[in-house]
Amino acid sequence: MQKGNLSIHSENILPIIKKWLYSDQDIFVRELISNSVDAITKLKKLTDMGEAEIPQDEAYEIHVGVDKDNKLITISDNGIGMTKDEIEEYINQIAFSGASAFMEKYKDESTSEIIGHFGLGFYSSFMVADKVQIDTLSFRDSAEAMRWECEGGIEYSMSPSDKTKRGTTITLYVGDDGEEFLNEHTLRGVIAKHCGFMPVPIFLENLAKTEEPTDTTDSTDSTDLEAEDKEPTAPTPINDTHPLWLKPANECTDDDYRAFYQKVFMDYKPPLFWIHLNMDYPFRLKGILYFPSLKHDPEYMEGQVKLFNNQVYVADNIKEVIPEYLLLLKGVMDCPDLPLNVSRSFLQNDSTVKKMAGYISRKVAEKLNGLCKKDRETYNGYWDDIAPFIKYGCIKEQDFYDKLKVSILYKTIDGQYLTIEELTEKTGKTVYYVTDAQVQSQYINMFKEQELMAIELTTRLDNPFISYLEMYEKDIKFLRIDSDLTDALKGEGAEGTNEANEDLQAFFRKILSNEKLGVQLQPLKSEGVSGVMLLSEQSRRMQEMSKMFGGGEGMPPGMFDDELTLVLNSNHSLVQLFITLQKEEGESTNTELIAKQLYDLAMLSHKPLVNEQMKGFIERSNKIMEMAAKR
Repeated sequence: MQKGNLSIHSENILPIIKKWLYSDQDIFVRELISNSVDAITKLKKLTDMGEAEIPQDEAYEIHVGVDKDNKLITISDNGIGMTKDEIEEYINQIAFSGASAFMEKYKDESTSEIIGHFGLGFYSSFMVADKVQIDTLSFRDSAEAMRWECEGGIEYSMSPSDKTKRGTTITLYVGDDGEEFLNEHTLRGVIAKHCGFMPVPIFLENLAKTEEPTDTTDSTDSTDLEAEDKEPTAPTPINDTHPLWLKPANECTDDDYRAFYQKVFMDYKPPLFWIHLNMDYPFRLKGILYFPSLKHDPEYMEGQVKLFNNQVYVADNIKEVIPEYLLLLKGVMDCPDLPLNVSRSFLQNDSTVKKMAGYISRKVAEKLNGLCKKDRETYNGYWDDIAPFIKYGCIKEQDFYDKLKVSILYKTIDGQYLTIEELTEKTGKTVYYVTDAQVQSQYINMFKEQELMAIELTTRLDNPFISYLEMYEKDIKFLRIDSDLTDALKGEGAEGTNEANEDLQAFFRKILSNEKLGVQLQPLKSEGVSGVMLLSEQSRRMQEMSKMFGGGEGMPPGMFDDELTLVLNSNHSLVQLFITLQKEEGESTNTELIAKQLYDLAMLSHKPLVNEQMKGFIERSNKIMEMAAKR
């Protein structure tokens, strides 16, 4: 037996690995199985080159075993194996030659992204094991099977092994820190997460299972006879060795894409559509991006884009690789040009990463533009789902907006979906919009009566989005439907003079104790509307901005109060009654009663009345009905 020290220059690095990587313990599964895949891949290459002779019908496999009773986990492969000299080189020397640099670089960090640096991948096994044993037999004819053992210190031992089959078996004697991985269900989930698409079949078996006792009672039951004739079911690998993203798009059916989506993301709702990515130059990238049903504000959406390196899982939603606004999507991307263990600083400074993010953004824009142009009816049907994603992306990145602005749709109050070009052809450069169809129903009815067009903007993203559009499309102006009175709504009839409007305004301000209220007398085409309340677009946007940034704390009181204007319809009978009463009775009880009622009727079309406002409105309504009954 040979004994030795792993490194005379390092401290005991194994406890250090545990300290820094504890939060991401399950990474040891990925590292050890990845090593097995590498061993099999190397042997395949040597066989193809004629430097190794392996039977053509031999199946390459990786077997993971778990024995909860004896606290063991094993990872076995039939790959290239190692000789004694190779154990010395790859296990005892390479990893620890960089130990000092490793500790210096990460001494002030608590990150899980360092496994694999400096050749430390194998030693991730000590995150869960008190002792690790390697039994290996090289593919070389003259090789001797070897065993390597280490109990978590810097000392190791090497001796001949009784292993008879080519390949490597790593046995982990699991300590208290890793007991959760002795649960077969847990271990299966970890393998599926990190290794679910590795290119070599991976099998999991419970080494602690014992055979059930056999009933030796004679029986001629036909069911038993049939069971004896059946062949035992072949074990099923945990992973998919040929994932859909590696296949050419023209060989994949819609059912294939949907089935893959459901399998990977466990989402019972089918995706809207998808993009199959395939790039070979200047970087290699394959993958599939899915557009799930969104419908809600992006703040509450959680997409999931899984990043792989040669079918080995790396991470989810890395913003340096995937533009932030694409993190709303779900999908998989496989990029062999990225290191298996990416560091944030590498990603932020790597030119390939920036090109990759640009490529993904371009492919998404091309897909959406293509759908809008070639299959408009289907695209219209998708719009309510994808609108938040597109608007968020446009706000985050101008280049994305520039690519997609011709395909951004606006839903009108009569259910049409129009591009900005189609919309402005009908509305001109001023576009009216609705934020709450129920509260603003009176204004909507007025627009529909006059065959005017307005659009629906109902999500929290829409206000910053239209502000963004106005910044880049300077000739287009957005106004909420209750912010201004378009000439198309004005009718023929008496219009208040400046002097009359000032008198009305003074009267209403006095009885309502509101010195900021504006009042106008205008003839409206909608004779059934006694009045409307207008709030200036600028005032409303300032209020919303104030709420967004802390509710205006520290601002002067009343700085963002409503700048409301009451527009009374001179063609309405109640307004005409009010004008007559005012002339005949001046500031009488009846005049004040009708005035307050006109104000509340207009306010109801603007926002709901609350508390004392509603109580007063009901009381006045009863009095007015009594007045009408007496006449």
